[in-house]
Amino acid sequence: MTKAPTPTRHIISINDLTNKEIETIFEVAQGFLQELADENVPYRIGRSTDLASKSILASLFYEPSTRTRLSFESAMLRLGGANITSADPAVSSAAKGESLADTIRVIANYADIVVIRHPRDGAARLAAEYSQIPVINGGDGAHEHPTQTLCDLFTLKSKKKSLKNMKVAISGDLKGSRTIHSFVYALARFGATIDPLPAPGMELPAHVDRRLREEFHCRMVSKDPGQLPGGAIDALYVTADQPHQLSLIPDPEIDYGFLVQKKTDAVYVTRFQKERWTEKERPYPKIDAKFLDEAKYSEASVMHPLPRVNELDISFDSDRRAIYFQQAAYGVPIRMALISLMLQLHKNKSLQKFAGGFARPDHPVYAQPIDTGLHCDNPNCITADPAERRYAANKFYVIEDNSPRRCMLRCVYCEKDVGEGTDAQFVVADTTRKTFSPGLATLAGASADKLKHVVIYPTEAEALAAGFAPREGGKKARAS
Repeated sequence: MTKAPTPTRHIISINDLTNKEIETIFEVAQGFLQELADENVPYRIGRSTDLASKSILASLFYEPSTRTRLSFESAMLRLGGANITSADPAVSSAAKGESLADTIRVIANYADIVVIRHPRDGAARLAAEYSQIPVINGGDGAHEHPTQTLCDLFTLKSKKKSLKNMKVAISGDLKGSRTIHSFVYALARFGATIDPLPAPGMELPAHVDRRLREEFHCRMVSKDPGQLPGGAIDALYVTADQPHQLSLIPDPEIDYGFLVQKKTDAVYVTRFQKERWTEKERPYPKIDAKFLDEAKYSEASVMHPLPRVNELDISFDSDRRAIYFQQAAYGVPIRMALISLMLQLHKNKSLQKFAGGFARPDHPVYAQPIDTGLHCDNPNCITADPAERRYAANKFYVIEDNSPRRCMLRCVYCEKDVGEGTDAQFVVADTTRKTFSPGLATLAGASADKLKHVVIYPTEAEALAAGFAPREGGKKARAS
């Protein structure tokens, strides 16, 4: 009997990795540092191994990059492997109009693993769907940057043994920064408290905030003792220990006063992501020695994913709390660990278990028939790209929230909640009965088989135009 092939493992989101797998990556990275570190700079890889001598990494970059691309390529060379690269779309077949789906299917014949950076949200997920070799997301639009988060967590752990109960302030463009989105999910999963310090109008996107509260069980806790947690604007995200508890109800076992007053363990600074905004100049906070002189930051490590522009004063570089260049150096051992684990290069059988495809989705997936009903409404989603629309199915996770019989849809590619912030009135049509029902509540608890016989329309008018009738007992039927 022929053995079924092992599913290809891809890392598109930080949530494609379990906490245990992240700890495994850190263990392997630390092993590389112990074995191969520069004698004079302990956080820098200074020597090489031949572990990946028979492997090739392809770096496919549709956006500018220095640290991510070079650290991946350095990681592969330090492992004894080889690199091929396409770092300028202007001189690649993308300039001729070739789709990402076709490009990745071709590149998969030339290499053993690929890292991709792309300006479209969800592009890495699409690439993974068409790739027969492992795909690593090196940053896709404003969606996520999971390997940067691995570097960030590893850096934090180098300063403190446990992430749990760590208090991390995040400053700047929290809306446009894909790095921040991966980072806050990971912080929540490991039990850290998140202190958002957004630039004006650059707060965390609504869907990221919702996931922190409803899926990662964070509570919003006011920094103002006079405010109730539920009404706080200036607030912390505190990770719950009991996931069944509602996110805005205080946990009597958590000392919120302590968490509000607790000194900050790390300040994470980000630049204005001008490539994500139509306005190229906006008011933006600057982190300098004066800002960091506040008592609550006296022992805070200062981090930055780089590049920086003007948001972090260079005079701070010599401060003992500045660790952003060490943070950048950790990109090599972390990516060495990730590449070696995904390619199963280790003889240790416990480490070989790392491979094996995506974890089973927590939510059922609804696949929308082509050219019918709704689409992802994120204009930067890969599904909105005319060259990719033929390859990217309209697929959505069916999310059931804490309210009974209430559902919403989340794009599988960019992970934005569809209809967010609009008055969209979805209807669910049953293709076997040719009827429809208002709202998404009928999807609650739906099986994969049931979802195959469903078409979702943004409005009743579109369902009627497609030949569906209101289900008996529905709004229109009651009116008659």
